[in-house]
Amino acid sequence: MAQATNSLHVGKALTPAGWKRDVRLVWKAGVFVNVEPGVAPRPDEPRAALAVPGLANLHSHAFQRAFAGLAERRGAAQDNFWSWREQMYRYALALNPDEVAAIAARAYVEMLEAGFTRVGEFHYLHHAPDGRAYEDIGEINVRIAEAAEASGIGLTLLPVFYAHSGFGGAPPNEAQRRFVNDRASFVRLFQRCEQIVAGLDGANLGLAAHSLRAATPEEIDDLIELAQGRPIHIHVAEQTAEVEACAAALGARPVEFLLERFPVSHQWCCVHATHMTDEETRRFAVSGAVAGLCPITEANLGDGLFAARPFLDHDGAFGIGTDSNVRINLAEELRTLEYGQRLTRRERNVFASPGGSTARALFEGAARGGAQALGRPAAGFALGADADIVVFGDENWQPAENDDDALGQWIFAAEAPINAVYARGRLVVEGGKHVSRYRINARFRGALHDLRTRAPSKPA
Repeated sequence: MAQATNSLHVGKALTPAGWKRDVRLVWKAGVFVNVEPGVAPRPDEPRAALAVPGLANLHSHAFQRAFAGLAERRGAAQDNFWSWREQMYRYALALNPDEVAAIAARAYVEMLEAGFTRVGEFHYLHHAPDGRAYEDIGEINVRIAEAAEASGIGLTLLPVFYAHSGFGGAPPNEAQRRFVNDRASFVRLFQRCEQIVAGLDGANLGLAAHSLRAATPEEIDDLIELAQGRPIHIHVAEQTAEVEACAAALGARPVEFLLERFPVSHQWCCVHATHMTDEETRRFAVSGAVAGLCPITEANLGDGLFAARPFLDHDGAFGIGTDSNVRINLAEELRTLEYGQRLTRRERNVFASPGGSTARALFEGAARGGAQALGRPAAGFALGADADIVVFGDENWQPAENDDDALGQWIFAAEAPINAVYARGRLVVEGGKHVSRYRINARFRGALHDLRTRAPSKPA
C-alpha cells in the first residue's frame, strides 16, 4: 500500500536557515519530502502558529525511571555516584521484562511530551535476574522496542557491552550479573538487535561500550569492527574517581586514553566527559565526536560541570540526554546546562556568540549533535530528516515578538507550552498530553507497585 503524503502549515518555523514564515512541512513515510517557506495555507490544511523540530535524547537508561526520586536520602557516609549506584543495582536486579516495557513506555511518553522525539537507549539490562541469558538473548531489547512502538518515539537502540567491574579486566561483581556478556554472546545479542530494529518503523542501531572500566581496550577494538560505521557510545570521565583509577591502570586519563588509543570521530558519542584538561577538551572538540551531556542527572549525582565554553570555542559538538531519567524535561536540561556554566564562570549567556540568542544556540546545538550521535541523516526541518515537529502555544501564552525570545520563553521561563508533537509524522501529543498517556500510565503504575513490593530493601 502506498504511503500517504501529509502536511502541516506553520506560521513561524525554525529551519536550518533560521526562522521562516508561512512554512509548509510535507512528509511521507515518516520523513520530510518538502519544506517550503513563504506559502499560503490550503483551505483544509492543518495549521500551527509556531513550531520547532523535535530533538533527540541521545542518552537514556529507561529502567532507571522506576526509582526516580527514591535515592534522595543521605547515608551514613558521604553520598556520591557510587552510593547512588547501589540503589540502581537493587532495581536492576528485580525488574522483569514486562516491567521494563511498562517503565520504558512511560518514560518515552514523558520524553515526547517534553519535545524529545527520538531516544538513544543505552541499554545494558540484558539477562534474567539470576544472570542467565533468556531463551531469546534479545528479550529485554524486544521490550524496549515494544515501548518505543507503543509511545511512538523514534528509537536508536544502543546495546551495551559490559564485561568487567573495573579497569584491567576485573571480574564483574554479583550485582552486575544481568549486564554481562563475553565477546561471543555480545555478537549474538547485537545480531538479534539488528532483527529487532528492522521490524520497527524508523528505528536504527548503534552500540556502546559501557565504559573503560567495563570493557578492555581489546574488547572495544572488537566493538568498533562490529559497529561497521554505526554510532558508538561510551561513558567517559564522569567521576573524578574514575579519572584517577584510569590514570593508574592505563597510564592516561580517560578522554586522553580514548583519543590516543581509538579512532574517535563523528561516529562517536562520549557521554559526560565531565573531567577533562584544557588539552583534552581541545582534542575532543576537534575530533568531531559528540559530547553527550546530561545536565539534570549530572547535577543529581554530583558529577561536576562540563567545561562548555572552551569546548565550543573549538567548534565542539554536543547533544542532550536524560540519562537516569530522574526528571524528564527537555527545556530544563537546556536551562540547567547554561545555568551551570553561568554559576562557575560568573557570567551570563555563555552558550551564545556575541549578539546571539542563548536559547537558539542551545537548541540548535543540541539538535545537530543529537542527530549526529544517533546516526540520523539530518537534523531539523530538512529534506530526508525525520518528520519530528514540536508545536507551541495555547490560549494563555503570549509569545514574544522576537522568535528567538519566544524560544527563550520556553527554555528559561517555562512560558511556552508544548501543544502538539509529531514523531516521524505521527501525532503523538495533542493538547499537551500524549494520546496514549492514560493507558500507558495505568500499566506503569501497576508495574511499579509490583516491583516495589518485590525489590530488596538492602544493596545486593
